[in-house]
Amino acid sequence: MAEINLTFVTEFILKGITDQPELQVPCFAVFLIIYLVTVLGNLGLITLIRIDARLHMPMYYFLSHLAFVDLCYSSAITPKMMVNFVVEHNTIAFHACAIQLGCFLTFMITECFLLASMAYDHYVAACSPPTVMSNRICIRLVAVPYVYSFLVALFHTIITFHLTYCGPNVINHFYCDDLPLLALSCSDRRMKEILIFAFAGFDMICLSSIVLTSYLFIITTILRIHSTQGRLKAISTCGSHMVAVSTFYGTLIFMYLQPKANHSLDTDKMASVFHTVVIPMLNPLIYSLTDKEVKNVSNKVLGKGCKTLKIIKLRK
Repeated sequence: MAEINLTFVTEFILKGITDQPELQVPCFAVFLIIYLVTVLGNLGLITLIRIDARLHMPMYYFLSHLAFVDLCYSSAITPKMMVNFVVEHNTIAFHACAIQLGCFLTFMITECFLLASMAYDHYVAACSPPTVMSNRICIRLVAVPYVYSFLVALFHTIITFHLTYCGPNVINHFYCDDLPLLALSCSDRRMKEILIFAFAGFDMICLSSIVLTSYLFIITTILRIHSTQGRLKAISTCGSHMVAVSTFYGTLIFMYLQPKANHSLDTDKMASVFHTVVIPMLNPLIYSLTDKEVKNVSNKVLGKGCKTLKIIKLRK
């Protein structure tokens, strides 16, 4: 099968977000700014959590890995997408397409599991305050998603690229994703479609159940708090995570679990822009603006930086 694939299709053409020439440069500029904010925001969040002892807690341990996954997730898609805005032929080699799909699936699934792990950590913190998850449990709740995601992504990528591609090679998307690739295959793809729906459905049902159950207990606990200040503190602690979960899971469900009759690759493309490019930028901003501890550490570091610059200027 692999030899047949390589015989007929050696590269794919990415259709991209738009085929209007006048929009190529403005789109490049917009997505360049978004990507730079994504890189700086996530690297900054990881650095803050590493250097400040106040953030050496399970919640921020998971958050640092979420920032790392967001950074990798965006980097697997956005640079190639930006290059395609400024080149004449938006091509991607057969094996490069497979690598991009594998990386995309790995980090997407990992983020799903990390958000569920963070929900469980919030449950432990809110409903059993004296209890703190041990380092061993935290490491397991991070390591298992990485391993599972890599294996699932490898499985799906191998199946997708062992299908026969003997006809058109224009992918109606701005990156290599399963669904637009399957639309190009000239072999029987029903089993692959079933596997996508089965894996996506199983993961979403299990993980969303963990998230919903955790927050059900959290909300019940919050309602039992008599002081307004205590309630607001509990809500602010969980609020940023609830926003991140809602946007990420909501977009995934829309993309992968909608009925085939209502499925549109053009609609998926617009949802994918938000999912793969915007969300990785928003997550560090959401946590930096809404999490009190992260905000305090950020202000402290920025304050020190400003003082250092003033001292340097005075010495000059």
